Amino acid sequence: MLSASQCYAIFQQSIADYHVHDHVDTPIKNPYADGSFEHLLYKKNWIDTVQWHLEDIIRLPDIDPVEALKIKRRIDRSNQERTDTVELLDDYFMEQFSKVQYKPHARINSETPAWLLDRMSILMLKIYHMEEQTRRTDATPEHLARCRSRLDILLEQKNDMELAYNQLIEDISNGERRMKVYRQMKMYNDASLNPVLYGQKK
Repeated sequence: MLSASQCYAIFQQSIADYHVHDHVDTPIKNPYADGSFEHLLYKKNWIDTVQWHLEDIIRLPDIDPVEALKIKRRIDRSNQERTDTVELLDDYFMEQFSKVQYKPHARINSETPAWLLDRMSILMLKIYHMEEQTRRTDATPEHLARCRSRLDILLEQKNDMELAYNQLIEDISNGERRMKVYRQMKMYNDASLNPVLYGQKK
């Protein structure tokens, strides 16, 4: 099972690969074997990275409304793909921990390892883009200083999340903490559950 630092390295690789072309329509070229944990991590971060830039684009003040709606729909699809990928990561962890004998005092954890990895993936994007801000030549000294301060906080958070992830994996492996998965069960994407959508059929 990969450590937090190894997961971070895969996220960083995905971010670097995306920024070679820095375009939301760049096709993913996942370097890891299909079906592997590493493949899922790379895919997860690629989804996050593309969506990060779609969120930037849609905030253009003079964006064409028709184009904005297309991007919004694309973001919706991306969010669903992100959730689906996290749940595949959860499936991996459930398999890895399937033989763990939980201790009677084992505590339950509200966040699964996969959803913690989701936050770690997005954190790596925040670090990349905040660091980018500290190198701007067209920004004021005040802006650069503020971004350096924020970057320090993000890097501290990265260390804390690395520790939290490694401790969570260790605790579940030792039966000290219980892993329990609840699927997201999002309703607005399901035409049978969203009243606006199923109401159209009447």
